[in-house]
Amino acid sequence: MEVKGRVALVTGAASGIGKAYAEELLDHGAKVSICDINVEDGEKLVESLAVRHGKDRVIFCSCDVTDYPQFEESFRTTIATFGRLDIVINNAGIMNDRFWELEVDINLNGVIRGTLLAQRFLGTDRGGRGGIVVNTGSNVGINPYVSVPIYSATKTAIVGLTRAYGDQYHVGLTGIKVMALCPSATDTHLVRDVGKQLFSTRYEDAWCRDTAATVPQKAEHVAKALIHVISMGKSGSIWYVENGQPPYQLTFADH
Repeated sequence: MEVKGRVALVTGAASGIGKAYAEELLDHGAKVSICDINVEDGEKLVESLAVRHGKDRVIFCSCDVTDYPQFEESFRTTIATFGRLDIVINNAGIMNDRFWELEVDINLNGVIRGTLLAQRFLGTDRGGRGGIVVNTGSNVGINPYVSVPIYSATKTAIVGLTRAYGDQYHVGLTGIKVMALCPSATDTHLVRDVGKQLFSTRYEDAWCRDTAATVPQKAEHVAKALIHVISMGKSGSIWYVENGQPPYQLTFADH
């Protein structure tokens, strides 16, 4: 799908990778709905982006992905404002195994909610035009970190969800392609105080081992990979982006 002229909804878009996604989509000619629980940062971002790209191309929606009615309202507002919706980026996420129920609700259930809402509002079987869903996974969804087992589980689940909903069976039903982009360590605020984000302080030595070889890449690089995935990716594909290198598609054994 060509990005220019499309409308994209991005969750967790007020900061980090989501913010970089929004900026890159705008640079490529899309209109963007920035959805985030952080109202202050989200509105400030929209103000600055509107100066560069025009007020008619970017909006903010207060959106907690754990709140289905509020998430649904973001879809309704986006479509009411722009007249259509083509691309849904399920990006909102946290890393905090200490608050694991919230972590699962945001990282996994939030992606499930976003995917089901995309099917409802974009699905050809519901009178929509079809479209694309891209889920933000992680390197730990491919190779789990022993230091963050629950976070790793949420990201692993995203890979399974994406491969299943991305199957041609579902594309045939809904006209929606589903893909995932899995970045390795990226320079964002996901990790602020790792000691308070691990399930136990005993895991800190494991965290040091897990991350010893990682060199964080820039969020802007991940955003460029997103454009590649939207433009070139096949439904059900899982893409990996690391160390500032071009994204590449992962292969899985056939059933």
